[in-house]
Amino acid sequence: MAAAPSAGTAPSVKGGSRAWRLDFFHTGGLGAEILSLDRVVVEPLPWPGNAAGALGPENTGAYRFVVSDLGSGAALYRRGFGSIFGEWETTAEASKRHRTFHESLRFPAPAAKARVIVEKRDGGSWREVWRLDLDPGDMFVDTAAPRRQQAIELERHGEPAEKLDLLLLGDGYTAKECAASFGRDAKRLMDALFRHEPFRSRRPDFNVWGICPPAEASGVSRPSTGRHVASPVGTSYDAFGSERYLLTFDNRALREVAAWAPYEHVAIVVNEETYGGGGIYNLYATVAVKSDWAEYVFVHELAHELAGLADEYYTSPVAYEPAAQVREPWEANVTADPQHPKWADLVNPEADLVTPGAPLPTPWPKEEYEKAEVGFQARRKQLRAERRPESEMSALFREERAFASALLGKAEHAGTVGAFQGANYDAQAFYRPQVDCVMFTRDEVPFCAVCQRALAAVIDLEAPRR
Repeated sequence: MAAAPSAGTAPSVKGGSRAWRLDFFHTGGLGAEILSLDRVVVEPLPWPGNAAGALGPENTGAYRFVVSDLGSGAALYRRGFGSIFGEWETTAEASKRHRTFHESLRFPAPAAKARVIVEKRDGGSWREVWRLDLDPGDMFVDTAAPRRQQAIELERHGEPAEKLDLLLLGDGYTAKECAASFGRDAKRLMDALFRHEPFRSRRPDFNVWGICPPAEASGVSRPSTGRHVASPVGTSYDAFGSERYLLTFDNRALREVAAWAPYEHVAIVVNEETYGGGGIYNLYATVAVKSDWAEYVFVHELAHELAGLADEYYTSPVAYEPAAQVREPWEANVTADPQHPKWADLVNPEADLVTPGAPLPTPWPKEEYEKAEVGFQARRKQLRAERRPESEMSALFREERAFASALLGKAEHAGTVGAFQGANYDAQAFYRPQVDCVMFTRDEVPFCAVCQRALAAVIDLEAPRR
């Protein structure tokens, strides 16, 4: 039986091998890409991962890395991942200049000499971009502990090695705000997450930890308004020129704070009210927690971070340039082939003799939806340009949600798995599994069946069912 959840206590963690972190510089632009070593760090806590899930899926992520024993060649650890550099190289800036981003790979400490190979997705195959041999006896392996942070158990159901460990990491909270509101903010987000399947039924498979490093000033940077703040984790709005995109480029600060909690996944809880967030696969998620829409944004962005789910919306502006060539996406919840979607086993199941199956591609009120969205997005842009109060943006979002909920809720194939045109920031080339989903709108709907399955697979990796 799982231990009763606890809150507000410092973590006590059992474990074997320590967690290792390989910090590196990811440089490129103008067609170039170089990865170079910064340092190898031994983190202060034991590795929190489940040994049974050490070799994750082979074909997820824009990148993947494998740690192997140098002597035998046996794979020790594997993960797919997304990266800040990988996001940046899809923007217009990457065709004009070079930039460098600091990134990390985390894995259990090898017992002997090991090799790390990083590969990048290249169409339908993988291409090696870096390899590095590691020696646990190397004098330059950094064992110095970073500045200690106070971690708390927000909810604990067992030892980290047996659970999926999620860290909620505050940014932009003063010491007073950490004490007064961080715990309340974290609980609000946790309540929202565990209202959704598969999280609700798998809640005993999670531990949730919290760290709130105190900031000198409240809030984080928002360059489009002239505001720059030195927050502990360095989170900022306007990433890649997108006003709502919250990211931190200060990876070292993030990792040194996070090292004091056992975690496989991180969400940065930003002490701001302006709508915003972000999520990168196996890197981190972000959310502006004081926003009226924080609960939705948190759940949506965490799904990006946990399972690499794609955005299913396509009418909102994004920072990325259109792909030069349409290829089948690796993400579980979008496809370029509506006749043979990767979730074909969930379409027209033989066991379902009551509900008629969906045609492929699946019709939905697309033109009506898009016509309304043109108006909503124009008004949204104007509100930001005029720097109107956030309450006006929230009112617009509520109006948009009411329209979309009514339209999509009464669609002919609402609730049916099919292939609905419009996804992955493209109105024509890509298809999503259901007409509505957490990954498509801010409507009060569940994750679609395909997204639920992908999320459950990630939970299984860290907390295998007995």
